[in-house]
Amino acid sequence: MHNETSTDPYLQAAVEEARQGLAEGGIPIGSVLVHRGQIIGRGHNRRVQRGSAILHGEMDALENAGRLPASVYRECTIYTTLSPCSMCTGAILLYGIPKVVIGENKTFYGEEDLLRLHNVEVEVVNDPQCIAMMEDFITAKPELWNEDIGE
Repeated sequence: MHNETSTDPYLQAAVEEARQGLAEGGIPIGSVLVHRGQIIGRGHNRRVQRGSAILHGEMDALENAGRLPASVYRECTIYTTLSPCSMCTGAILLYGIPKVVIGENKTFYGEEDLLRLHNVEVEVVNDPQCIAMMEDFITAKPELWNEDIGE
């Protein structure tokens, strides 16, 4: 069983969000937005639950943080259980979030190179619980996973 917990409390909060999404019948990807050591937004992929085209984990966390001044985003780190897709990367770049911590990029390699090109600090943890959660989901529901990444 893959029950290892991350030593990073923020990544662990993102994992908890992902697990909540899975329990709701959705795709297990979670995210938290952290400003000066405080989680100010948390969310998980809710495309299935909300019938949404855009509510990936990072987008949900940003939405739940609410409208913020640019100065706040520029001091944030966004944590996500999975490498961010082009849509979520675009939002990260648009708001000038300077750091992204990624739970894993083995099951999906997103736009990390684009983030780095724009001087965003990218840290990939390759956390075993994040990898196992996505591998199990992709095996169980490949058609839903392919829909989520636009295939």
